[in-house]
Amino acid sequence: MSDPASYRPQSIPTDPGVYRFYDETGTVIYVGKARNLRSRLSSYFQSNLAEKTYRMVHTAVRVDWTIVNTEVEALQLEFTWIKSENPRFNIQFRDDKSYPFLAVSLKEEFPRIFISRAKKRPGVKYFGPFAHTWALRSTFELLLSLYPIRSCSDSNFQRAQRTGRQCLLGDIGKCAAPCVGWVDEKAHRELATNLVRFLETNPTDVASQIESQMLLAAEAEEFERAAKLRDQLTALLKASESTETALNENLNADVLATHEEITHAAVSMFSVRHGRVVGSRSWIIDRSQVLEEESIIESALPKIYSDSSPPGEVIVESLPEFSEPLAEWLSQVAGHRVLLTSPQRGEKVDLIRTVKRNAYQSLIQYLSKRSNDTAVTGKALAEIADALDLVEVPLRIECFDISNIQGTNMVASMVVFEDGQPKKNEYRRFAISETQEFDDTRAMHHVLTRRLKRYLSERDIDLEEVAMAGGVRPKFAYRPHLIVVDGGAPQVAAAARALDELGITDIALCGLAKRLEEVWLPGNQDPVIFPRHSEGLYLLQRVRDEAHRFAITFHRSKRSKMMLESLLDEIPQLGQSRRTAIMEHFGSISALRKATLEEISAVPGIGEKIALLVLEHLPAPVPQVNLTTGEILDS
Repeated sequence: MSDPASYRPQSIPTDPGVYRFYDETGTVIYVGKARNLRSRLSSYFQSNLAEKTYRMVHTAVRVDWTIVNTEVEALQLEFTWIKSENPRFNIQFRDDKSYPFLAVSLKEEFPRIFISRAKKRPGVKYFGPFAHTWALRSTFELLLSLYPIRSCSDSNFQRAQRTGRQCLLGDIGKCAAPCVGWVDEKAHRELATNLVRFLETNPTDVASQIESQMLLAAEAEEFERAAKLRDQLTALLKASESTETALNENLNADVLATHEEITHAAVSMFSVRHGRVVGSRSWIIDRSQVLEEESIIESALPKIYSDSSPPGEVIVESLPEFSEPLAEWLSQVAGHRVLLTSPQRGEKVDLIRTVKRNAYQSLIQYLSKRSNDTAVTGKALAEIADALDLVEVPLRIECFDISNIQGTNMVASMVVFEDGQPKKNEYRRFAISETQEFDDTRAMHHVLTRRLKRYLSERDIDLEEVAMAGGVRPKFAYRPHLIVVDGGAPQVAAAARALDELGITDIALCGLAKRLEEVWLPGNQDPVIFPRHSEGLYLLQRVRDEAHRFAITFHRSKRSKMMLESLLDEIPQLGQSRRTAIMEHFGSISALRKATLEEISAVPGIGEKIALLVLEHLPAPVPQVNLTTGEILDS
């Protein structure tokens, strides 16, 4: 790595501009912009740099800059250089999937409608992108009923012209068949123009015009034409409903939101036209090299609108630092004024939340596919082995978590990951006695002791012999290479004590604390700090979070049964056998609350009279509240 002091520039101007860092091969590794070049560049040569900024500065061997007149010019030049140089420390956007567009080729003699995933071509009008191909195809069929322009390929169109025989779409009324002269070029182009107008404008206006034409045709006794217009109106309304929302019909905007995790982030965009969500799209960002101060939205806007025109408003979660130059640049691209806004209340905030949920789902889907990548998993396991100084790669990881409420209803969970993937058939739950007054550390020691005693008793069993005899494979016979406990130094010490008492020395141990995601080792006063965007840390978090989820599920079930038992104890007319029958049949208060009088009466030993008593003693439902949004959820 280089010494930044060796190439620190002197006499840096205070003008706005764009700068580039180069590595020893002369490759551009980072491009940035600044209102004040001197202030910005000087910040890279301080002593307290963030991790990835430190890595970038020490990878570089020189930096240069270009002065521009305005911040908008700086924004344009920065994006041009990022696009041409593809620097590794700048944000790189990856589509999480290929999105389909609805396209109309207006430059052709007979315009054509088609679905396309290819790069946009001049002379073709694109609408979308659409999130779901099935929804687009359904809309496509309706549009052909409404505006039957040709959708066939050029070769099929020319074949029909030569043979004088229209295709099936013409026979079923989904093509005006200009190939055989059913309509002339002018009438066909008018159909295409009306289709584009429908897609670009409020469908209510178009529907009103068609309805007026239909009524006039009926008054003139042109019943065949009136029937066609009626069918068009029906198809139009159905096409509108496929993308209808409760938004203001005057809303024309693109809405962007992000969701960020440890290693990756996602950006999602909804295209809203006349109150309808006409398309959505998502991008995935690898954050492993991205500098800490980089704004994802600020980098996303030039990327998104480099080959498309923005609407009159672009809505984002929060305004980036260069919001004014960005708005001015977007206005230049669009040829009209573009507002860059961050609403604080109203329907736009609700829309941002919806887009943010879509970003979350896109990222989850991407990471789920990525977690099955053996190369990524291998890298994560190698990072864990290296950071924790293990003698072997931890191919089998077991994680333990304790769940309770103020020491009551205490349970524990064990989850198993092999080769970085969950092995759910080997998950285990542990019930912990209420009489011994366990705290978290004593419970962890108790559970680890129970699990490891089973391992010691089963490890010498010949598994092949058991399989040949048709027996059941022992569940605890396999040795974990690494045990992870949910917690910090106290929990790790309790788990280490269990290993020592049983004389086990060939199993590694660590704890993952939630507060700062620190990894604790037995006997170490200081934690191991993984790099913030480490694949190894991400895998440990997945394992820990899965153990926590599994424990919480068991804890809720146990607590629910205990609450039901307590409720039934308060009903004097219920004996032990009736209480047992109700508990076995329903299992929880929530299930009992949903039951009808007839369903409760049908339980053996419970008649209508006792069922009425049970319903009278049921507590009123407590509304559930989403603490993030304040939304009252259904009980």
